[in-house]
Amino acid sequence: MTRGARVITVLLSGLMLLGGGFMAIAQDTKAQEDKKARLENEIRIIDRQLRDVSSRSASATSKLTLLRKQISNRKALIQESDKDIRSLNRQITAKNQEVAIIQGRLDTLSVHYTRLVRSAYKNRDSRVWYMYVLASDNVSQAFRRIGYLKNMSSQMDVQARKIREAKAKLEEETAKLTELRDQARELRRKRQEEMNSLQKEETQSDKIVRDLQRQKSQYQKELAAKRKQVEALNREIERIIREATRGTSTGKGGKSKTVVDEALNAQFAQNKGKLPWPADGPVVDKFGQHYHPVYKNVKLPFNNGIGIALAPGTKVQAVFDGVVKQIVVMPGYNQCVLVQHGNYFSFYCKLSSVNVKSGDKVKTGQVIGTVDTISGETQLHFQIWNKTTPQNPELWLK
Repeated sequence: MTRGARVITVLLSGLMLLGGGFMAIAQDTKAQEDKKARLENEIRIIDRQLRDVSSRSASATSKLTLLRKQISNRKALIQESDKDIRSLNRQITAKNQEVAIIQGRLDTLSVHYTRLVRSAYKNRDSRVWYMYVLASDNVSQAFRRIGYLKNMSSQMDVQARKIREAKAKLEEETAKLTELRDQARELRRKRQEEMNSLQKEETQSDKIVRDLQRQKSQYQKELAAKRKQVEALNREIERIIREATRGTSTGKGGKSKTVVDEALNAQFAQNKGKLPWPADGPVVDKFGQHYHPVYKNVKLPFNNGIGIALAPGTKVQAVFDGVVKQIVVMPGYNQCVLVQHGNYFSFYCKLSSVNVKSGDKVKTGQVIGTVDTISGETQLHFQIWNKTTPQNPELWLK
């Protein structure tokens, strides 16, 4: 194998490895883009929520919560941009080094082929070629020299074309990386601007906090009313679930016998962490016990579910196959749909309308209603229960 052929082989091998690297980069970029798209969608939803929430003190806490969630998402976006920039800079540095190495090889090839072309030009007299063949030691060598002369020109053309294509490909990929780096920097600049705007909004929220602090007694009355709504909802859910699991048929001796779809119950349990979301939006109200963001020693009512901020008119979907057990209307929660999945239950509250009725069988992903806007907030209240024990929905949803 000639020196030029060896260089070409190394060059092509390098390009194959380079291509594999770009595939890995593309996969990482896709995952990051998906994450950023989700964060951006949540930010759009919260922006709408902030515009819709009234300025009354009753909603000041909600506004503060939304602002803090907004800032958290913005910071996450900036962190993603920082990752993109660092990753791209590393990739560009590595690719620049590879380009320099390959460029050196290309320069060597160019010199080699220039000499071949110059030699061919100087010896273009056909008599020289005849003498070259006739000077062979034997017939076999003569045939090899004839073959060499025939193939030399075409080989130079082919190899020169490969060199040009390889160089063009490297330049193209380098340009793409540079473009991606510029895009990432521009994205970070925009996100930083958004962060600055949010910091200004948080400064404005400080005024709301001060107002809340001055009106603590009024807020405590509102909190007491809210606690009554939550307790009423919890009692109603527990009552419905007890009735659903207490006994629906009579066995021997007249004893009550619970009838549960055991297959459905097992399927639901096996899908923990895999259930689809009832609607696409950020969680702005977490499961469990929390304290007030301003009155640090004031416990908020225990949250048996989560609050998902949504765009007005968003359709709400069932998270799993089941049977609609009951539809209730509760103060502060409007219409609520309870779906049974064996010994498990999913609960969808704050709906303006429902598309199902008690006794209906529903499928995963089936629309069961439309979210409502209450006091300027468009949020789905969603719960999951295992018999009479509330579960953290975020541990069940994928």
